[in-house]
Amino acid sequence: MLLSRYIDDDLRECGCDEAGRGCLAGPVYAAAVILPADFFHPLLNDSKQLSEKQRYSLRPIIEAEAIAWGIGIVNAQEIDEINILRASFLAMHRAIDQLPFRPERLLIDGNRFDPIEGISHHCIVGGDAHYCSIAAASILAKTYRDDEMLRLDTDFPVYGWKQNKGYPSPSHKSAIRVHGASPHHRLTFRGVTKT
Repeated sequence: MLLSRYIDDDLRECGCDEAGRGCLAGPVYAAAVILPADFFHPLLNDSKQLSEKQRYSLRPIIEAEAIAWGIGIVNAQEIDEINILRASFLAMHRAIDQLPFRPERLLIDGNRFDPIEGISHHCIVGGDAHYCSIAAASILAKTYRDDEMLRLDTDFPVYGWKQNKGYPSPSHKSAIRVHGASPHHRLTFRGVTKT
């Protein structure tokens, strides 16, 4: 059960979360979501606590009822160049850049963030289980990234991305050993370089 909608009802707050940080392949996605103060849905929760069906049923509701939302993407090559932590921050920045206006405060899932000049931010560990806007962002980031991994799977089916979504499952790591890395693998990740 989500505990709060906002930290400060007087500010236009934007929830941010990422998906795909621990994967061996594919981009990292982030979403930024500003919800109305009265938004409520009984299923809304951290995307990891929801089934795939529930996540996809919530996505069009979030998109239709949000005041604004945006998606940011950082590909595997960029991740290798700047590291996954900085790539996660960059994906969030790109998601925020997609909004039609600047929010007044950012609610960030996690304990660190690269600040954006002129916008205050508040980091919350486990925030996707406590704040509606972060939970909504986690759902958008997860479902849009899953869509991308399904698309990539059609070109690289040997890695099983349809099932593992790029995460380091035993079958995924075995496929890397047999077939080598694809153009979408993160070459700086241990599970890719040393399987």
